[in-house]
Amino acid sequence: MSSTYSLEGYGQMILDAVRTAGYREALRGAVTPGAVVLDIGTGTGILALMACQCGAARVYAIEPSDLIYLGIELAAANGYADRIHFIQGISTRITLPEPVDVIVSDLHGVLPLFQQLIPTIVDARQRFLAPGGRLVPQEDSLWAAVVELPEVYKKHTAAWSEDMYGLDLRPARPLAVNNVSQAEVAPENLLTPAQCWSTLDYYTVEEPNVRAELSWTMARTGTGHGMAIWFDTILAPGVTFSNGPGEQQVYGRCFFPWPELMNLEPGDLVTVNLAADLVGGDYLWRWDTRILSQGQPERLKADFRQSSLLGAAVSPASLKQRASSHVPVLSEDGKVDRFILELMEAKNTLGEIARQVAEKFPARFAGEGEALAHAGELSLRYGRPPDSKYWRDS
Repeated sequence: MSSTYSLEGYGQMILDAVRTAGYREALRGAVTPGAVVLDIGTGTGILALMACQCGAARVYAIEPSDLIYLGIELAAANGYADRIHFIQGISTRITLPEPVDVIVSDLHGVLPLFQQLIPTIVDARQRFLAPGGRLVPQEDSLWAAVVELPEVYKKHTAAWSEDMYGLDLRPARPLAVNNVSQAEVAPENLLTPAQCWSTLDYYTVEEPNVRAELSWTMARTGTGHGMAIWFDTILAPGVTFSNGPGEQQVYGRCFFPWPELMNLEPGDLVTVNLAADLVGGDYLWRWDTRILSQGQPERLKADFRQSSLLGAAVSPASLKQRASSHVPVLSEDGKVDRFILELMEAKNTLGEIARQVAEKFPARFAGEGEALAHAGELSLRYGRPPDSKYWRDS
């Protein structure tokens, strides 16, 4: 799991009193004196510190980014340096020396279906959690409703729907309306009651992909601009929070626009087949919408086929390069990186690598300093951190 938040982002999460106080209360119930805790995606280590406050004997705090070093400072400042073992890396590539009693994490984006959250939790649950151990959070439920969001929709489409400066920018509109975004949603923006699309039970979930149909019969007149999705979290029995409409949560809500605004009337039937598929490191979203006037199949008002894939500007050349039949040929940059990685594998110092790289590729690097900077980037990306005691190669 790669780090997603900046220091400012972590600060905003800490300041979200509902979220942070909820995690503290859940840890108080889950962490017994002498317990061993795993904090995945620890960031600055706040949840690891709270676990110590609750009586944890040891906390393994895993974080891939360099913010982990701020966590080390905070642990020392609070007297927990000897109880928190910080490990820089990705949890799925790390082995711990013992089972843990509690696994705590907050790997959400705007929604829980974000990057490698589910595979990460499944792996940690299977490899690290002791029998009878506790997970925080325990469960996320995702909710959806049809929404009227004129200002949000305008931000998606206005630049691509009008003649701007005497230029026709409308060819970009199909991309814009296939982009999912974070949005402010208030209760009065809901045109339908909320429906539960999926519930993720982290004690049992195995499959990262989610697909299900949602259906609403309109009870009132309104202008539909798309669909909003949010989540409710159960951190522990009786400890919950929501980022639903009107809630002031750091996560926000997710807006799925329609290609065009729809005038909806009482009795209209809105059906959405919503799918989220984990592809590579992130989710591909698809939302197919059918709207029937008064619910009658012969009176079709809309039939939309949308996907976040259609919202990406992808060149034909890049698609060809990803095709299973394509035979790739290394570029000059690829040859440089291969040469550097071979020198790394042979256990050369970065200084020696830079000297050889600058000598072999004089047209690519102005000197050893530039070559050293590039080799250093590859060292950060592919090298084993020298101080990660429990690191295990994947």
